[in-house]
Amino acid sequence: MTDLERLVARLVEHEIEFVVVGGVAAIAHGVSVATFDVDVCCRMTETNLLKIQRALSELNPFHRMTPQKLPLGLTAENCRGLKNLYIQSDWGQLDCLGEVAGVGGYEEALQHSIELDLGFGSFRVLDIEKLITSKEAMSRPKDIPAIIQLKAIQEELDL
Repeated sequence: MTDLERLVARLVEHEIEFVVVGGVAAIAHGVSVATFDVDVCCRMTETNLLKIQRALSELNPFHRMTPQKLPLGLTAENCRGLKNLYIQSDWGQLDCLGEVAGVGGYEEALQHSIELDLGFGSFRVLDIEKLITSKEAMSRPKDIPAIIQLKAIQEELDL
Protein backbone atom coordinates (compact mmCIF):
# COMPACT_ATOMS: atom_id res chain seq x y z
CA MET A 1 0.00 0.00 0.00
CA THR A 2 1.37 3.43 -0.94
CA ASP A 3 1.48 6.28 1.54
CA LEU A 4 -1.34 8.04 -0.32
CA GLU A 5 -3.49 4.89 -0.04
CA ARG A 6 -2.60 4.75 3.65
CA LEU A 7 -3.83 8.36 4.02
CA VAL A 8 -7.17 7.42 2.44
CA ALA A 9 -7.34 4.30 4.64
CA ARG A 10 -6.75 6.48 7.71
CA LEU A 11 -9.66 8.75 6.71
CA VAL A 12 -11.90 5.70 6.24
CA GLU A 13 -10.82 4.22 9.57
CA HIS A 14 -11.68 7.46 11.39
CA GLU A 15 -15.08 7.77 9.64
CA ILE A 16 -14.32 11.10 7.98
CA GLU A 17 -17.01 12.39 5.62
CA PHE A 18 -15.13 12.85 2.32
CA VAL A 19 -15.12 12.21 -1.42
CA VAL A 20 -11.80 11.59 -3.18
CA VAL A 21 -11.28 14.03 -6.06
CA GLY A 22 -8.26 15.05 -8.16
CA GLY A 23 -5.39 12.81 -9.21
CA VAL A 24 -6.17 9.90 -6.88
CA ALA A 25 -9.75 9.85 -8.20
CA ALA A 26 -8.39 9.82 -11.78
CA ILE A 27 -6.11 6.90 -10.92
CA ALA A 28 -9.07 5.08 -9.31
CA HIS A 29 -10.88 5.40 -12.66
CA GLY A 30 -7.90 3.88 -14.51
CA VAL A 31 -5.85 6.91 -15.56
CA SER A 32 -2.08 6.49 -15.56
CA VAL A 33 -0.77 9.74 -14.10
CA ALA A 34 1.47 10.56 -11.19
CA THR A 35 0.07 12.38 -8.20
CA PHE A 36 1.77 13.53 -5.06
CA ASP A 37 -1.19 14.36 -2.85
CA VAL A 38 -4.67 13.24 -1.90
CA ASP A 39 -7.40 15.74 -2.68
CA VAL A 40 -10.69 15.24 -0.89
CA CYS A 41 -13.86 17.26 -0.82
CA CYS A 42 -15.09 17.00 2.72
CA ARG A 43 -17.78 18.28 4.99
CA MET A 44 -16.13 21.35 6.50
CA THR A 45 -17.79 21.08 9.88
CA GLU A 46 -16.09 21.30 13.24
CA THR A 47 -16.83 17.62 13.93
CA ASN A 48 -15.41 16.40 10.63
CA LEU A 49 -12.36 18.67 10.74
CA LEU A 50 -11.50 17.58 14.28
CA LYS A 51 -11.84 13.94 13.15
CA ILE A 52 -9.31 14.67 10.41
CA GLN A 53 -6.95 16.13 12.99
CA ARG A 54 -7.30 13.04 15.19
CA ALA A 55 -6.80 10.74 12.20
CA LEU A 56 -3.51 12.44 11.33
CA SER A 57 -2.28 13.18 14.84
CA GLU A 58 0.45 10.49 14.80
CA LEU A 59 1.72 11.62 11.37
CA ASN A 60 3.19 15.00 12.40
CA PRO A 61 0.66 17.07 10.43
CA PHE A 62 1.28 20.72 9.69
CA HIS A 63 -0.28 23.48 7.58
CA ARG A 64 1.71 23.26 4.36
CA MET A 65 0.54 26.64 3.02
CA THR A 66 1.98 28.66 5.91
CA PRO A 67 5.59 29.86 5.69
CA GLN A 68 6.17 28.81 9.30
CA LYS A 69 4.81 25.27 8.64
CA LEU A 70 2.58 25.61 11.69
CA PRO A 71 1.53 22.35 13.37
CA LEU A 72 -2.07 21.36 12.79
CA GLY A 73 -3.87 22.69 15.82
CA LEU A 74 -7.55 22.83 15.04
CA THR A 75 -9.98 24.01 17.67
CA ALA A 76 -13.74 24.47 17.64
CA GLU A 77 -13.15 28.18 17.19
CA ASN A 78 -10.67 28.09 14.31
CA CYS A 79 -12.67 25.43 12.43
CA ARG A 80 -15.42 27.97 11.87
CA GLY A 81 -15.20 29.52 8.47
CA LEU A 82 -12.52 27.19 7.10
CA LYS A 83 -13.07 26.66 3.38
CA ASN A 84 -9.98 24.52 2.67
CA LEU A 85 -7.26 22.84 4.69
CA TYR A 86 -3.87 21.99 3.18
CA ILE A 87 -1.95 19.50 5.29
CA GLN A 88 1.49 17.92 5.01
CA SER A 89 2.07 14.73 6.99
CA ASP A 90 4.64 11.95 7.26
CA TRP A 91 2.60 10.06 4.64
CA GLY A 92 2.23 12.97 2.21
CA GLN A 93 -0.05 15.84 1.39
CA LEU A 94 -3.77 15.90 2.09
CA ASP A 95 -5.81 18.74 0.62
CA CYS A 96 -9.25 19.04 2.22
CA LEU A 97 -11.50 21.12 0.00
CA GLY A 98 -14.84 22.64 0.84
CA GLU A 99 -15.66 23.00 -2.85
CA VAL A 100 -14.55 21.42 -6.10
CA ALA A 101 -14.37 23.51 -9.28
CA GLY A 102 -17.18 22.59 -11.66
CA VAL A 103 -18.89 20.41 -9.05
CA GLY A 104 -19.72 22.40 -5.92
CA GLY A 105 -19.49 21.57 -2.25
CA TYR A 106 -19.44 18.31 -0.33
CA GLU A 107 -23.11 17.47 -0.90
CA GLU A 108 -22.77 17.87 -4.67
CA ALA A 109 -19.54 15.86 -4.73
CA LEU A 110 -21.23 13.12 -2.68
CA GLN A 111 -24.21 13.09 -5.04
CA HIS A 112 -21.85 12.63 -8.03
CA SER A 113 -19.63 9.94 -6.54
CA ILE A 114 -19.24 6.20 -6.67
CA GLU A 115 -18.28 3.82 -3.89
CA LEU A 116 -14.96 1.97 -3.97
CA ASP A 117 -13.40 -0.58 -1.68
CA LEU A 118 -9.67 -1.20 -1.96
CA GLY A 119 -9.58 -3.74 0.86
CA PHE A 120 -9.35 -1.31 3.76
CA GLY A 121 -12.96 -0.14 3.70
CA SER A 122 -15.42 1.66 1.48
CA PHE A 123 -15.04 5.28 0.44
CA ARG A 124 -16.46 7.62 -2.18
CA VAL A 125 -14.72 8.83 -5.35
CA LEU A 126 -16.00 11.54 -7.68
CA ASP A 127 -17.64 9.88 -10.69
CA ILE A 128 -15.85 10.05 -14.03
CA GLU A 129 -18.21 12.59 -15.60
CA LYS A 130 -17.87 15.12 -12.77
CA LEU A 131 -14.14 14.46 -12.50
CA ILE A 132 -13.78 15.46 -16.16
CA THR A 133 -15.97 18.53 -15.53
CA SER A 134 -13.83 19.49 -12.55
CA LYS A 135 -10.52 19.09 -14.34
CA GLU A 136 -11.83 21.07 -17.32
CA ALA A 137 -13.12 23.82 -14.99
CA MET A 138 -9.66 24.21 -13.44
CA SER A 139 -8.13 24.39 -16.94
CA ARG A 140 -4.62 23.61 -15.78
CA PRO A 141 -2.14 22.31 -18.37
CA LYS A 142 -1.12 19.49 -16.03
CA ASP A 143 -4.70 18.11 -16.14
CA ILE A 144 -4.84 17.70 -19.93
CA PRO A 145 -3.38 14.15 -20.01
CA ALA A 146 -5.82 13.03 -17.30
CA ILE A 147 -8.78 14.61 -19.13
CA ILE A 148 -7.84 12.85 -22.38
CA GLN A 149 -7.53 9.49 -20.61
CA LEU A 150 -10.72 9.98 -18.58
CA LYS A 151 -12.69 10.75 -21.74
CA ALA A 152 -11.29 7.63 -23.44
CA ILE A 153 -12.21 5.51 -20.42
CA GLN A 154 -15.68 7.06 -20.35
CA GLU A 155 -16.16 6.21 -24.05
CA GLU A 156 -15.17 2.59 -23.37
CA LEU A 157 -17.63 2.39 -20.49
CA ASP A 158 -20.43 3.82 -22.66
CA LEU A 159 -19.98 1.19 -25.40
